[in-house]
Amino acid sequence: MAIVSMGPYAVLVFIPAVLSVILIHSLEPRTVHKWTFLTQMGWQTLCHLWLHYKDYYLQESTDIKFITALSSLMLLTQRVTSMSLDVHEGEIMIPAQIMQQNHLDSEILYYSLPYFSYMLYFPALLGGPLCSFQIFKIHMENLKTSDWKCGAKHLWSFFKKCILFFLLDMLRMFVRNCIRVTELSNQGSLQWDVPKDILLIWITALMFRLAYYSQWLLSESLNNLVGLGLGNDSTGKATLSDADIWTLETTNKISEFARTWNKTTADWLRRMVFQRSKVQPLLSTFAFSAWWHGLHPAQIFGFILWAATVKADYYVHRYMGSFIAGSRFLRIFYKVLTWMQTQLVTAYILVAVELRSFSYVLVLCKSVCAVCPLLYVLVLIGMSIQAK
Repeated sequence: MAIVSMGPYAVLVFIPAVLSVILIHSLEPRTVHKWTFLTQMGWQTLCHLWLHYKDYYLQESTDIKFITALSSLMLLTQRVTSMSLDVHEGEIMIPAQIMQQNHLDSEILYYSLPYFSYMLYFPALLGGPLCSFQIFKIHMENLKTSDWKCGAKHLWSFFKKCILFFLLDMLRMFVRNCIRVTELSNQGSLQWDVPKDILLIWITALMFRLAYYSQWLLSESLNNLVGLGLGNDSTGKATLSDADIWTLETTNKISEFARTWNKTTADWLRRMVFQRSKVQPLLSTFAFSAWWHGLHPAQIFGFILWAATVKADYYVHRYMGSFIAGSRFLRIFYKVLTWMQTQLVTAYILVAVELRSFSYVLVLCKSVCAVCPLLYVLVLIGMSIQAK
């Protein structure tokens, strides 16, 4: 299935999958995460650099199968590094440790099969969400095809999310047609025409958000079809989900948007970088995210700007909380105002990250929407000066 969807570029995914299993078998727990992480990110970076070479130097159109393989490689990096960190922290006993307990060398392949299965199982390979190795293994060991009630639950969740996927995808097509009309009326440029600038950037970001929402739902539905991701937490919601659409569309906090957007990836970034970084953990997390996404010029700009606005967002809400505490009208007005600010800032950042090239950075900097993140950057500079 990977070969059908990626063609010969599937080898870009198979090579690091095999190499990571070899490293996990052969390295000690105290070093396995470091070397697996560097090897995986090094391979992924080389693939991204090849994409840069074709896009920016040769200016050739890139094969969609290569893009699919590169996207799958990024998702594979999540699973490889998540599992290697589990091994490093002692949550998983690797086969090398098992072999020390008087097992035969011929059993190495038997013990490696769950790892290959986790690396390459098809739904997560193309869309996610990120699932830990422990959850995946327990689920696969406990599969019961004869459980009719459980199967009906899986089918219902699958069809429900497929219906939502089609509805969101139709809405995305409608929004894309609206963008074409807006671009024609605006002649494809942003020239400080306030209503048109705001409308064009917001509606473009809406199109990108709808594309993400629909793909996340489709990926979740494929996992739910085999019962993966249907376990309940204390709130009764599915534990494996990237698409909390309600929170993303209604929050008035940029920091909450960042934590909720692509949630399993956000949790992975928090675990890989934020919790382990000793210097500027927030900036380090967003900088690593830019590296993981491919280090395109507009992505670097977007993620650094996102880090700055998230930090400024903490200051704004902490400072304003005491002023609006005594008035219900002020609280409502403040939430509406900050919701609008959050929508515009995240739209601006999302458009920059998705369009990727430096030429679009220059276009976005000419837009009136640049004022929204600029206000937060000025707040952050002011708070930094005051702290000194």
